Amino acid sequence: MSCVNCGTGTPKGCKSNGGCNTGGCNRMNTHDWLRNLPIAELGSSCHVIEVSFSNGSRKDFFRNTTLQHFEKGEMITVEGVSGFDVGEVSLTGEIVRLQMKKRGVKEENPEMKKVLRRSSDRDIDVWKQNKAREPEAIIRSRAIARQLKLDMKISQVEMQADGRKATFYYIADGRVDFRELIKVYASEFRVKVEMRQIGARQESAKVGGIGSCGRELCCSTWLTDFKSVNTAAARYQNLSINQTKLSGQCGRLKCCLNYELDTYLDALQHFPDNCDMIQVAKGTATLIKKDIFKDLMWYVLPDSNKLYPITIERVRKIKSLNQQGTIPEELEAVDLTSTKPKEVEHEFVDVVGHISLRSLEKADKKRKQNDQQKQRQQPNQQKGQQRNPNQQNQHRPPQKPKGNKPNN
Repeated sequence: MSCVNCGTGTPKGCKSNGGCNTGGCNRMNTHDWLRNLPIAELGSSCHVIEVSFSNGSRKDFFRNTTLQHFEKGEMITVEGVSGFDVGEVSLTGEIVRLQMKKRGVKEENPEMKKVLRRSSDRDIDVWKQNKAREPEAIIRSRAIARQLKLDMKISQVEMQADGRKATFYYIADGRVDFRELIKVYASEFRVKVEMRQIGARQESAKVGGIGSCGRELCCSTWLTDFKSVNTAAARYQNLSINQTKLSGQCGRLKCCLNYELDTYLDALQHFPDNCDMIQVAKGTATLIKKDIFKDLMWYVLPDSNKLYPITIERVRKIKSLNQQGTIPEELEAVDLTSTKPKEVEHEFVDVVGHISLRSLEKADKKRKQNDQQKQRQQPNQQKGQQRNPNQQNQHRPPQKPKGNKPNN
């Protein structure tokens, strides 16, 4: 069970406690930031393990009654419903105690199930065989629900490792009477049936995907608590109320609208209240938006589409004058045009030389002329080589014969 991208042969072989940068180790990655802290008493250490199922889409706590030490990323066999189940260790140690406190689970809960053993090869083989039944079970369960004319949608089917139990996750707007459906499922799949209703956000977390930010969905990676999101969060952040842009893949408002909401609310505290409308000589100015980064408030006058940015101090002053019964003449809008001198672009003529288009054209013409001269010289040379070699010898001076001179 080593990391595919590392190949070190150990669970989560990247040595990052499961926090692989590729995100391929586990969709619901967690980092044990209390792993290296020393423990004062070994007897007071937490003996509960957090185990994840179905690639992190479901997590639960199990009591480790054995004396074995389990590493993060190992496959272990735990108690199930009238059988056993196989999951992956996601957290161990003291941080599990904090997770239990966060979710409201008591460590002394007698109903908490136990860890049986480290998963054997037989356990993993049986687990893989039953997991292979899930795609066909989803198709068949949806067809049965449609035949019974139930207003519900089967989102996911999770089989227990031993194949004795199946959990059907469904989405419905209201209450659904699925008593007859459970009987049909039990006889069709020959398992113990458990029905769990989930929302649209939980469904998108199980399906997964890529958000508009280009990263994997928060609900399928680290977000487990889904808080309500309303359009007021978008208004505080001066976002346009566009349903297509503000909605996520689940069809609901994006959870990330709540991430920076507290920061915006803190920044808006020093803005004056009850200043939606102020009186000036030209009429009643209406507040359009607030710019918390520049500490400006934008107003518009009647019979005009022009926006006037006004500082917070000026708005407070106008509001106090209106309360005193005085109406100022002007809004004294801020001039947002840049007063900084334009930066002069540095010329690098002295460094690398200045090359103009004309100089390049002259160089091209000169190169073409040289090429033409070479082409003209090549046929002349070829003609000279084709001439008779005897003609070349006629131009040579006569040579004296070798040997003795003849007698007269």
